[in-house]
Amino acid sequence: MQGPRPVVLSGPSGAGKSTLLKKLLKDYENVFGFSVSHTTRQPRPGEVNGRDYHFVTREEMQKEIDAGEFIEHAEFSGNMYGTSKGAVQAVQAQNQICVLDIDIQGVKNIKKTELNPIYISVQPPSIEILEKRLRDRKTETEESLQKRLTAARVDLELSKEPGLFDLVIINDDLEKAYSELKEVLLEEIKKTEESRKS
Repeated sequence: MQGPRPVVLSGPSGAGKSTLLKKLLKDYENVFGFSVSHTTRQPRPGEVNGRDYHFVTREEMQKEIDAGEFIEHAEFSGNMYGTSKGAVQAVQAQNQICVLDIDIQGVKNIKKTELNPIYISVQPPSIEILEKRLRDRKTETEESLQKRLTAARVDLELSKEPGLFDLVIINDDLEKAYSELKEVLLEEIKKTEESRKS
């Protein structure tokens, strides 16, 4: 694949990945592009097909997975999620650094591909803080909250595997976490900005 090295961001729900990403996309408007994932779940209010996700049927998605069109995919809470090769190539074609927000299963799947991204894990300071953040969102039922916390515990345990991530950011201070994120990406950012000038 041509273009800048993609970035894989992983970490449990509530660790602050989305907040860090929003800052990054705001500060480097045209440098980063988000690969739009596919999902079989129903759109939430305000979500737009093709912007937030590619909303597809299970049959459609399974067909493309079988055809080898996906870099990674996983099932969570009865819905399928995945990243297609096309979604990453669409971002790289615009000479942008492609950002992939995926779970730990996805990280392991990507390790088996030729993608060669920068792997970054964003983690909460503790499970207790994570639970508080998730509760404060008020978007979860108790059952889905417990599911997310269980998934987070597994995620944090698996992410300790040596060599899995290039950088682990403990997000207890947003500004500090953000500067760590920027620092590891600076080289790719510079390259991308320079190649845009030429």
